[in-house]
Amino acid sequence: MSKVKKIVKNIRVDADKCNGCRGCEIACSAFHAEPKYSSVNPARSRIRVLTNRLKDIWLPVFAGEYTPTECAGRDIYTIDGKEYEECAFCRAACPSRDMFKEPDSGLPLRCDMCEGEDEPLCVKWCLTNVLVYEEREVWVEEETEEMKQEELHVGLESLADKYGRDKLMDAVARMNAKD
Repeated sequence: MSKVKKIVKNIRVDADKCNGCRGCEIACSAFHAEPKYSSVNPARSRIRVLTNRLKDIWLPVFAGEYTPTECAGRDIYTIDGKEYEECAFCRAACPSRDMFKEPDSGLPLRCDMCEGEDEPLCVKWCLTNVLVYEEREVWVEEETEEMKQEELHVGLESLADKYGRDKLMDAVARMNAKD
């Protein structure tokens, strides 16, 4: 397998600066609306600000990979005197919570860094500089067709789990009939 140079994009989070305004969620959901900027629905956002107002906790978390199984970790971590559940740091869409799932279809959401924009809109609209956009070059294995098929499989499995295989197959058949 060959290696290629790739730009890795990252958003660094300084949670101590977050005041919980949730502007990042609004900007993200507007960008990902169909058509773009036509609506705001934070349930469709690829970033969520986890809050516990009584403990003064505001923690921005980005949508990551989908995982079909629950993890076993339920530990509590104390950082700078604040307590966080282990799930708070997890970026995965998983069966144990609805976070990072498209509310209508149940498909997992994943941060795409606002593809096509100069920088992610959550970073651009973060007025307290909690979110910082970074890019760096790395050498990675070239993505194969097999990897792309696996990603498609995960999406279809998610739909089948929510609606059942029969309904999914009926929908695909209707789509084929239109072609």
